[in-house]
Amino acid sequence: MRWIMSPGLLSLVLGYTLSQFYRAFLAVLSPTLQAELGAGPADLALSSGLWYIAFAAMQLPVGWALDRWGPREAVSVLLALGGAGGATVFALAQAPWHIHLAMALLGVGCAPVMIGSFFIFARTLPPASMSAAGGAVVGLGSLGNMLGAAPLVGVVNAIGWRETLAILAVVTLAVAATIAACVRNPPRPEGAHRSGSLLELLKVRELWCILPLLGITYAASACIRGLWAGPYLSEVFGASDYLIGWVTLGMGLAMVTANLSVGRIVRRIGSDKRTSLANTLLLCSVLAALWLSSGVNVWLSAVLLVMVCISDSNYSLIMSHGRAFLPQHLVGRGITFMNMTSIAGVGVMQFASRPVYLAASARHEPAAAYGYIFLFFLIPLVIGLLFYVFSPEDRHD
Repeated sequence: MRWIMSPGLLSLVLGYTLSQFYRAFLAVLSPTLQAELGAGPADLALSSGLWYIAFAAMQLPVGWALDRWGPREAVSVLLALGGAGGATVFALAQAPWHIHLAMALLGVGCAPVMIGSFFIFARTLPPASMSAAGGAVVGLGSLGNMLGAAPLVGVVNAIGWRETLAILAVVTLAVAATIAACVRNPPRPEGAHRSGSLLELLKVRELWCILPLLGITYAASACIRGLWAGPYLSEVFGASDYLIGWVTLGMGLAMVTANLSVGRIVRRIGSDKRTSLANTLLLCSVLAALWLSSGVNVWLSAVLLVMVCISDSNYSLIMSHGRAFLPQHLVGRGITFMNMTSIAGVGVMQFASRPVYLAASARHEPAAAYGYIFLFFLIPLVIGLLFYVFSPEDRHD
């Protein structure tokens, strides 16, 4: 783990911490934004979905930029323009559509941050080390989820949400400058002159049964933690901002713990695939329990929401699993394409969850309506798992 102490990778981890914060903080601000701007759960579902769609849409351009220039340039420029710019627009928002615009800009700014570190790992580490290295970055960066929970509530109550976002804009710009100063681009390997197309990437047959689960596995924890947890606890149980903040803080802590532990667990179980299968089965069980007991008890729901995020390490596991089958000249485009698949899945599911919520809430009480939200995430996860069972084992087993 000595590599994580380099200034360049530490600066990328700081950037990824901001990325995790920006994708999750709407859950805590939802009551405030509804009261001041009239932005209800459906509006915030659209805003959150735009973050993920913008993030996903940038992945292929980011892959090209990583291969063409390197992570230092790609990450620092986009984080400065999109990240700091989006936080500024958010701080000045006067209507729900301003939040939509701000979240889309934040998605653009955050798009290259995590994948920049994965690009460095893919170029400098053996495939067998990818899940541990990626899990460490995701785990440490997931502290942003925790900062976007109870600590954010305290800061917002102390100085106001607009002032908080203005400070975050300055912090984001400072992190972008640090990345530009500290990150060192990895050397180009032999054969890097080969361009590698998307069509060539899609011919890697080993990815075919991996991509469906990758496209849904992160959606459940990201969408529930980033948006639906807050309205669910508020509308079904009348939870306060502070209770929502503490529950989402627990969800963030679960993400951190799971990702920091993933390397040790993979070594014990024997492969990325088998570890991911166990994680996915756990997540399916938790979502089923939330669906069937959505209005029973606030403390049971809080525990189950935290357990949703225990499976968050699936992302780094499946990314590592897929990386093992990529030829060297396709590494940059390959990992960004896989990341695009994952994030696009979150955006699509977030957008699709909006009409599901509107239709269910028009016909049912809040508890039953949110039960349909949990079922909505469970069904495609089971389908992705069925595909993943037939994926090949990691080459480095």
